[in-house]
Amino acid sequence: MPHVSAVVEQLCATVADYPAPGIVFKDLTPVFADAAAFKLVVDSIVANFAGKFDAVAGVEARGFLLAAAAAYATGTGVITIRKAGKLPREVYAESYALEYGEATLELHQEDVPAGTRVLILDDVLATGGTLGAAASLLERTGAVVAGIGVVMEIDGLPGRANLPGREVHTLLHV
Repeated sequence: MPHVSAVVEQLCATVADYPAPGIVFKDLTPVFADAAAFKLVVDSIVANFAGKFDAVAGVEARGFLLAAAAAYATGTGVITIRKAGKLPREVYAESYALEYGEATLELHQEDVPAGTRVLILDDVLATGGTLGAAASLLERTGAVVAGIGVVMEIDGLPGRANLPGREVHTLLHV
């Protein structure tokens, strides 16, 4: 069986000048669309954290795909971390810096019981702002961040350095 990083690299689409001129965007949707590749990705991510989590959190939007599949595969619950203004009940909110501004993530205050060990999943680790905000939100509920799993990590950016003390597993470095 091919190594997961080779499969992801082979299927990932590269889009020049998106979302802005000079940026080379790595699109993982072809990986998710391929049933065997998607299964390999999900199984590989959860294998790194086997026995260490009680629930899986996905960051909007592609993180939802990974988290739902991982939760189903492991018989755990799934938690959604959303962009601001999308959740109807009382939320915790966490703002973070982007390369081009600021964004905010939210989490329902009552969705995660204190002490729950949560694995956070997303598609790409770049600057670490999004995943750092997600971890902070979960910890505000009293949850314990069991780790962070991503499909792809952009090595030229400080994502991992901005997640100090966090266990981070990546399937492909670019």
